[in-house]
Amino acid sequence: MLDNTRPRSYLPAAPGVGYKPQHFADIIADARPVEWLEIHAENYMGDGGRPLAQLRHLSERFAVSVHGVGLSIGGEGRLDPDHLSRLRHLCDWLQPASFSEHLAWSTHDSHFLNDLLPLPYTQATLTRVADHIDEVQETLGRPMLLENPSSYLAFDESTYAEPEFLSEIVRRTGCGLLLDVNNVFVSATNLGLDPRAYIDAFPLDRVGEIHLGGHDEDHDDHGAPLLIDSHGQEVADPVWALLDYTLDRMGRRPLLIEWDANVPDWPVLAAEAQRAADALAKVPA
Repeated sequence: MLDNTRPRSYLPAAPGVGYKPQHFADIIADARPVEWLEIHAENYMGDGGRPLAQLRHLSERFAVSVHGVGLSIGGEGRLDPDHLSRLRHLCDWLQPASFSEHLAWSTHDSHFLNDLLPLPYTQATLTRVADHIDEVQETLGRPMLLENPSSYLAFDESTYAEPEFLSEIVRRTGCGLLLDVNNVFVSATNLGLDPRAYIDAFPLDRVGEIHLGGHDEDHDDHGAPLLIDSHGQEVADPVWALLDYTLDRMGRRPLLIEWDANVPDWPVLAAEAQRAADALAKVPA
């Protein structure tokens, strides 16, 4: 376990965006209001080439956050040592301001599943996830942030509410948390929960980064609303409102706009980042 008093993130409490190579020239020309960038780790674990050259150049001008999507923190098997080794190599040369991963699983035996799948919140899951986080932090030599998932179902065997589960993970491992406000809204809608009550129960003092993204609206087989965490459009107005509630309770944090599908031209993404800047500006420094 790493020292629980260490800084959770070295990102500025300002807007950031998930970096896409098609925006490289626009970012170099004028990134305002964006002050930091986030990359998906798995896109930069190779050797050489234009992607790494661009990333090196960007890292000289911007704080960079590394967001993993493939470690399978909640998986039943051991973490992939090759994946961990390549992740450490990336973090060693890039020296990112923050590293984060998901509270999810995506592997079974030697098979990798192209999805982030939910977990039952039990004592056994808690022990497994904590052990995996300890391994990641010891391997990387840095604290990590753990992201709350978007949920479409609840497990009957769960004995912890999600905020309680995350609080215990933090206590055991010393990790920080990445609070995805869109995920809170999606999960609350799908499971019939109160999103503000979720925020009230969340260990906000351990949040090192906030994510916002768009979602798709659908209905389940019974006609009830079903939200899909798609990252393919603008952030919905109710999610912005939930963000205001969250920031009012905990103060400014680094705030990322995620847009991973149907990626727009830079002015559209920059406009979303400006809306994030406006939300942060309403919070006392």
